[in-house]
Amino acid sequence: MFEGKLEGIFLTELKGTQLQPVPEVQAIAGSGLEGDRYSLRQGTFSKSASPDRELTLIEMEAIEALAHECKITLNPGQTRRNLATRGVPLNHLVGREFKVGQVLLRGLRLCEPCGHLESLTAKGVKEGLCHRGGLRAQILQGGILRTGDTIKMRDGKGE
Repeated sequence: MFEGKLEGIFLTELKGTQLQPVPEVQAIAGSGLEGDRYSLRQGTFSKSASPDRELTLIEMEAIEALAHECKITLNPGQTRRNLATRGVPLNHLVGREFKVGQVLLRGLRLCEPCGHLESLTAKGVKEGLCHRGGLRAQILQGGILRTGDTIKMRDGKGE
């Protein structure tokens, strides 16, 4: 069991552009985050709607480890993930339901770093974030996500 925190929310309307921090956003089941490139079908892999493109998360601990171990410093938005978390074991949430505030999510698969991410950031990012590049999640029940929200397993599902 864990109880983590939403440290930051990051969006961009167009592929390849810098993600910007926002204090809150509407999460829409079956679509994604309001105003984000994938919800608008403007992302790199947006030819068709896909649940694993609705939302991505990354651990702040992984970003900090990248800086410590690989001497590569990224701000959370540079990781191209929508939500930055703290105290949440994202790799363990594949196939599990969890809540961020009142928004219900299901972890679908790991979000391994790719060459595109490395081309937009720094050489070594792909290797440095291997197996800790985050999580792709589906929005099961939408609502407002706010920086500072609590993250925990869904009631009755592993608590």
